[in-house]
Amino acid sequence: MERRSVFVVGVVVLAFLSVSLPATADIVETSFDVKNLTVNRLCQNQVITAVNDSLPGPSLMVKEGDTVIIHVFNRSPYNLTIHWHGVFQRLSQWADGPEFVTQCPIRPGGNYTYRFNLTGQVGTLWWHSHSSWLRATVYGALVIRPRDGQQYPFPQPFREDTILLGEWWNTNPIDVVNAALANGTTPVESDAYTINGWPGDLFNNCLSVSNNTYRLDVVPGNTYLLRIINAAMNGQFFFKIANHNLTVVGVDAAYTDPYVTDVILVGPGQTTDVLLTADQPPGLYYMAARPYASAIGVTINSNTTTAILAYQNTTSTTTPLLPVLPALNDTPTAFTFSSNLTGLVTSPFWSPVPATVDENMFVTMGLGLSDCGSNQTNCGGLFFQRMSASMNNISFALPTRMSLLEAHFRNISGVYTTDFPDQPPVVFDYTDTNNSFNMGLIMTPKRTSVKSVRFNATVEMVLQNTALIGVENHPMHLHGFNFYVLAQGFGNYNSTTDSSKFNLVNPQERNTLGVPVGGWAVIRFRANNPGVWFFHCHLDVHLPWGLAMAIQVENGGTPESTLPPPPADFPQC
Repeated sequence: MERRSVFVVGVVVLAFLSVSLPATADIVETSFDVKNLTVNRLCQNQVITAVNDSLPGPSLMVKEGDTVIIHVFNRSPYNLTIHWHGVFQRLSQWADGPEFVTQCPIRPGGNYTYRFNLTGQVGTLWWHSHSSWLRATVYGALVIRPRDGQQYPFPQPFREDTILLGEWWNTNPIDVVNAALANGTTPVESDAYTINGWPGDLFNNCLSVSNNTYRLDVVPGNTYLLRIINAAMNGQFFFKIANHNLTVVGVDAAYTDPYVTDVILVGPGQTTDVLLTADQPPGLYYMAARPYASAIGVTINSNTTTAILAYQNTTSTTTPLLPVLPALNDTPTAFTFSSNLTGLVTSPFWSPVPATVDENMFVTMGLGLSDCGSNQTNCGGLFFQRMSASMNNISFALPTRMSLLEAHFRNISGVYTTDFPDQPPVVFDYTDTNNSFNMGLIMTPKRTSVKSVRFNATVEMVLQNTALIGVENHPMHLHGFNFYVLAQGFGNYNSTTDSSKFNLVNPQERNTLGVPVGGWAVIRFRANNPGVWFFHCHLDVHLPWGLAMAIQVENGGTPESTLPPPPADFPQC
């Protein structure tokens, strides 16, 4: 392999290069220096945790087949891990990154080197911290281009650009989540949303703060590949560009059949690749994102973040045109987009949907309460209990003395159990709001329980939203795998009628899916990656409440299907 340093900068516009390079894969090696950084947003200075003095953090530009080596130095005051969101981590499970799932955190002053390979994936992924709420500012793009000599399965774009949607607090996000967890309540809402680190000029920005709106310059007639990443903590977004159509060609680093739309929905953790043709009269056009607020009666930050699409030679005095965005609660538009995507079966990475299912699971998910104990004065949740969340009525509790993966590898008992149920303990009308505050249903015990499956088993999950406490869309992220989305719908899943809706021919392939508000989704995947893999809601308000579980995949009996030992510098608890 050839060794080269990765080109790491903030988000940049890059021309796609067609120069002849060696056919062999590269070793891409760089360092992440994580420490405090003072930045100015919304008219005030704020100290944040950042990578390499930038917000967003550095973009990693690699090719399919490359090996990535990232030396992470934690000079921040917080425990830290980095998750490479969507990377399969085959034979590199120790590099996946979720705190206390695959590793103990990197302590302040410590370091750890993440090593992994990117064979079999092309498209847009991203990286972020997987410790507490550090990912509010510790995140960046991971762009995987085709190997040299290979092409995209769509027209060659003139240029590529990365659009990172984020979320901003005028305070320390770690303090926000810690205060909420201490009293069992919901964290305070963010103050703004961002595009490539900037709220945009619809906010009351200070005149002394320059470059506060991201700008993409385009040449009329050319087509651009936009890689849109939702790195926000809790915001699901509608995204539009005024007067322009977008052609979706990929989601979560998996190619899709081309899908033309003027609006996309992108949930936290999701990525969407779109082709944009600069076919409008020269001028300035806003790129805009604002939340899809699926939860009824919940107060959210409803602001709109903007960037500017600028045609060549347009004067800065031109007023940008703002798109008409869907209503905050426009579930029909959200569902139309998310349910109409299909997989590109001619992709070199496509595999047919497994026809036989080995593990059938029906998993309810949603909010609830956990027992506050005898000292109820410290709990500010409903009924003087602690806000919680669960899957099959188990609220997931992370271990603290050892990661799940290390306990699995070393066969150490007492860290977790393998009794996560395939069915909910009680069958009820899951989406009936009359059950929202039924104390017999909303109390959720805390347990560290995982589901164990044999290597190469095909797992099918019905993900059923509930109306407990509240009804909303949950973006569910599976580590270590892509899954096929066979069907989605509203209400209670009916195995007799809804199974007839399964797309077994060309379903979309994802690692993160927004399960429809008050509804269900069916996913299927082959468990061909040994280890312990986190499956959780990517709304970070819900993750520490316990809306998560883990899947333990046993070894397969060959060197290629056996969990390797941890690296020498593996962090210790």
